[in-house]
Amino acid sequence: MIMRKMLQMIGAGAAAVLLITGCGNGGAGGSMETSGGTGGKAEGATYTFRLAEAHPADYPTTKGDMRFAELVKERSGGRITIDVFPSAQLGEEKSVIEQVQLGAIEFTRVSTGPMAEFNKDFGVFSLPYIFDNDDHVWSFLLSDAGTGLLDSLESSGMKGLAYYSSGSRSFYSSKPLTKLEDLKGMKIRVIENKLNMDIMEALGASATPMPYGEVYSSLQTGVIDAAENNYPSYYSSKHYEVASHYLLDSHQRVPEVLLISKQVWDKLSAEDQEIIRQAALDSIEYQREEWAKYEQESEEKVREGGATITEISDFTPWKQAVAPVIEKYRSQYQEVLDAIEAARP
Repeated sequence: MIMRKMLQMIGAGAAAVLLITGCGNGGAGGSMETSGGTGGKAEGATYTFRLAEAHPADYPTTKGDMRFAELVKERSGGRITIDVFPSAQLGEEKSVIEQVQLGAIEFTRVSTGPMAEFNKDFGVFSLPYIFDNDDHVWSFLLSDAGTGLLDSLESSGMKGLAYYSSGSRSFYSSKPLTKLEDLKGMKIRVIENKLNMDIMEALGASATPMPYGEVYSSLQTGVIDAAENNYPSYYSSKHYEVASHYLLDSHQRVPEVLLISKQVWDKLSAEDQEIIRQAALDSIEYQREEWAKYEQESEEKVREGGATITEISDFTPWKQAVAPVIEKYRSQYQEVLDAIEAARP
């Protein structure tokens, strides 16, 4: 933890230096040398940007980031370099989002979960059981309504470039966990937003917001009883070592989102904007393929590691328990919920 905090401090300091340097050269939060063009948006400029990623280097979202960076470098003829910093080297997701808003970090990949604190429309993804399966998720994300949500981030100082896969989220615990009733009274770590806290309350549990990097030790020491996430995160974080009971309730399907600072975006030429936008979209298929492979590998690994996996045959009690949460937020997300319903395959 001490080493991680030191890395985050160093990352934040470097960000400030790059921001000052970039602005001094007519850039936007990264190093840039102008090789031609006129006006505020330099044509043929050379950039070196950074992309903050919370997950390890071999994780599917990180691989998606790297594919995106490769495409940008290739299509810009080497003028635009995007260095990916995995394992939360530049900070945890919430603090990174704040730095992206300021232009101190140029790109990031984050869960849409904490995005609700910065753009309320993104809270819709935290609503439980609004998607039937992965096909339903992507039918919505690739629709005009899904693109509209990405575009709405501009009012929050960011530009949404693309969505990435993140499967479904389920509960895991250091205590036996096989049915809904087992959640009663459990202290469960959640992503830091109000909606997730409401879901835990509806399920009879106690919500405990905390950064992702603190979950392992908190499970190990009993600060929390449980957490919830997808198979790959359950495996890559090694949470299965300290919480070996995994219940496949799939209560949420919360996609990832690839972002660029709007301050940075607005200072790019139209040509470079198009290179970055299309590269992000073209990296989706690769990321989804990597996700599917890693999800299967993760399941095999956690089973080999001794985790007890329980599947649910009847989701009716779960949906009934959280129905009041959906009704509480329905008026706020009615338009998006209608679009999600319409996107059902």
